Amino acid sequence: MTVFTVDGEPLPFVAGQTLAAALVASGRVAWRTTREGRRPRGIFCGIGVCYDCLVTVDGTRGQRACLVQARAGMAVTTGEADDE
Repeated sequence: MTVFTVDGEPLPFVAGQTLAAALVASGRVAWRTTREGRRPRGIFCGIGVCYDCLVTVDGTRGQRACLVQARAGMAVTTGEADDE
């Protein structure tokens, strides 16, 4: 099984999946919140136009999960909008 970690937990993925696709496939539809109101956000547009699906990938903040292809061993951190 091919996995990456999300907030320290292993998450399996299929070759060719984006981070967002793997997260949604695992049942996780929200992985950050807005600054104001702390409203949940996950994938919205799915094509990299909006910023709803931001994550930190291997220490690089502000990555769009819908555009980053999942790779074995990568470390993904989710969080609040102030992580942008």
